[in-house]
Amino acid sequence: MNNYPGIKQKITEFIRVKVQEAGASGAVIGLSGGIDSALTAYLSVEALGADKVMGLLLPEKGITSKQDIDDAMEVAKLLGIEHKVIDISKVLSSFSSAIPVYDTTNLLAGGNLKARTRMCILYYHANLMHGMVVGTGNKTELLLGYFTKYGDGGVDMEPIGGLYKTQVRGLARHMGVPGRIIEKTPTAGLWPGQTDEGELGVTYEVADKILAMLEDEKKDIPEVKKIYSAGQVDRLAAVLKANKHKSMPPPAPEI
Repeated sequence: MNNYPGIKQKITEFIRVKVQEAGASGAVIGLSGGIDSALTAYLSVEALGADKVMGLLLPEKGITSKQDIDDAMEVAKLLGIEHKVIDISKVLSSFSSAIPVYDTTNLLAGGNLKARTRMCILYYHANLMHGMVVGTGNKTELLLGYFTKYGDGGVDMEPIGGLYKTQVRGLARHMGVPGRIIEKTPTAGLWPGQTDEGELGVTYEVADKILAMLEDEKKDIPEVKKIYSAGQVDRLAAVLKANKHKSMPPPAPEI
């Protein structure tokens, strides 16, 4: 069983120390209405106090669901933090009209552009308040590279980056995050019908167990295949390898 009180203490101390080391005044968090951003906000308030945390809701008209906006607003109000709602639709429209060959059919390129637009807005507000952008990525996402490079991966710290998705759910329950948010289908909300597990091709429950065997226990792929589907293991192992560059500094030649 996970020691959630101990995990909470370790993460809140991590947030507090990183903000102090940077000489920053507080934290800026993008609130999506999902469990990861909700838990990160709860932990940040626990670490710094509500007066030092700002939540930004960055919806896109016609794509972000009303439920996600409502859930993000509920988190902000429950925590008593300053929050703003900024529709990114006009910014995206400016991009698409300024790029001569903008391809509306390329969902991946468009989705990454949305994530990078949100990153710019988060850092703008962090600069205004001399704060830090606090990331909301969990260990499952970070290992698999399930984030946009210089988008939602462009942050100053990743407080829940040591927790697999299933552990995120457990800690969220421990900290009193609303049950509706904990149980909702995980999605990055980058295009209609998009879901995390649909893109990964495996549930988080299975993915976490496979990743723990490969990364934490250092099991060989054939050994993991004795327990889990060969197709699922091969797929996750391939994604791990292909996206490793996302978590590393840009390479440069030695001179």
